[in-house]
Amino acid sequence: MSEDIKTPLEMLYHWERETPQSVFLRQPKALQWTEYTWAQVGDAVRRVATFLRAKGYPAGSSIALWSANSKDFVIADLAIMMAGHVSVPLYPGQDVASARYILEHSEARLIFLGAFDNAARVDECIPVGVERVGLLGCTCPAESTLDSVLASHVPLQDSPLPDPQALFTLVYTSGTTGNPKGVMLVHATPGRVVPELAVSAKQTPGDCRLFSFLPMAHIAERIMIEMIALYMGGSISFSEGLATFAEELRSVQPTFFFSVPRLWIKFKEGIDAKVPPAAQKSLPEAHKAGIRQMLGLADARFILTGSAPCPRDVQQAFIDLGIWVRDGYGMTENCIHGCGWVQDGPPVAGCVGKGISPSVQIRLGEDNEVQFSSPALMKGYYKEPEKTSEVLVDGWYRTGDTGRFDEDGNLWLTGRLSEVFKTSKGKFIKPGALEDRFGGCALLAQVCVFGHGLDQPVVLASLSESGRKLERAELMHALAVYLEALNAALPPHERLSQIFVTREDWNMANSLLTPTMKLKRKAVEANYRPWVQSLLGQDPVIFE
Repeated sequence: MSEDIKTPLEMLYHWERETPQSVFLRQPKALQWTEYTWAQVGDAVRRVATFLRAKGYPAGSSIALWSANSKDFVIADLAIMMAGHVSVPLYPGQDVASARYILEHSEARLIFLGAFDNAARVDECIPVGVERVGLLGCTCPAESTLDSVLASHVPLQDSPLPDPQALFTLVYTSGTTGNPKGVMLVHATPGRVVPELAVSAKQTPGDCRLFSFLPMAHIAERIMIEMIALYMGGSISFSEGLATFAEELRSVQPTFFFSVPRLWIKFKEGIDAKVPPAAQKSLPEAHKAGIRQMLGLADARFILTGSAPCPRDVQQAFIDLGIWVRDGYGMTENCIHGCGWVQDGPPVAGCVGKGISPSVQIRLGEDNEVQFSSPALMKGYYKEPEKTSEVLVDGWYRTGDTGRFDEDGNLWLTGRLSEVFKTSKGKFIKPGALEDRFGGCALLAQVCVFGHGLDQPVVLASLSESGRKLERAELMHALAVYLEALNAALPPHERLSQIFVTREDWNMANSLLTPTMKLKRKAVEANYRPWVQSLLGQDPVIFE
């Protein structure tokens, strides 16, 4: 590699040598932390690399990782690199069909298994002949465990340097339709991306505390947590789970924090239960600081929301409390080397800002499609040249998202090309713009607008915790009033005829959300459309 671009492995070697006794990984158990230094982690990585090399697999073989976040995930990930192979991470919530597809499509030879949702059906997911190694939290049968591997193998003595242009990982997109696609990323990519991201996120060597709870199978968590720690010499503290999450976060007080809209909504519900929303903006600074401390964000110099749009009123409420929740916008295909609100001063809610660095170029193509050019673009989709050629054109990645630039050059996202639908009146509707208008309704948790072929669009919704606490009649009245006020501000063709409230949340278990919490719009509509059509034209609010 050149002097200014280092691979992740080179950074591991650097910290092993320069700060061997500094803490790299922190694993909790019942709110007690066990810490692992760079020297200890390096020793473990080298032992697992010896184990993998002894298998005699051809260089560049696919090795899968199916686990919740833990110190073992990072050790296995780095060992796969060191042994000269390609990691294939799966989401802990991966469904059986897509897990099987990924393992077969990638031709995985071995899989590291930790805690994951479908452990009881593991034999349906993993092809015969794929060797299993158990990590922390593994509850299914495996030929060996990480502990037994560490005990029975010596550390690899050399420090191999990878070909910068060789694959280091295949990250399968969560995908709202069809089979997942394997995004090919090379060893050089983190070196091109992470130092710039770390600077934008105000992280510095020696003062970088990171908290990991979103799936490391997702490129955002992998880059913004695992890789920033590698490039900044930072520490990663993991979460044991929902029961201890809040106390763990308060204990760590990370210098960088990244989450998805669902958590920001949950955080806001907790704050609203203690302080009336109307009073929050005018709180004394000392009280706002207390809220930041209580959430675990007192020391966070940079806070991101991403993966899906965050309701603007929720985001603005945090900004008013001095918790500058910034929008980030990137994708697996550009290794999240996209854009975000990196300017000084409070962010503008709902705006994804500008390119994360000068090397990121953004343009609007036909139909205002957002397109990126960046040195971090993927090599393509694994074994799928036709799909690659559809999205990579002349060095530009076509996102399928639509957007606009404001007068200051900031990017605003306006929807998806594939989501626009037409009502029976011949009017085109952009559902995302209408869904954003429900951000101010604290009674609803999830919303999905649809209406292809209907006279007027309708909205499907699930209830928030506060919504579930109300009596049915009070809830119906409150939602009807909200709908009437919302429609008064809309042109006639966009007015929503009814709200249909579903009994269940939409989640990965019922296949209505992707592992990255994106709405599977077509699946949601297919699931509920017969019910909706049977009740069109009746009450303004319908409960399942």
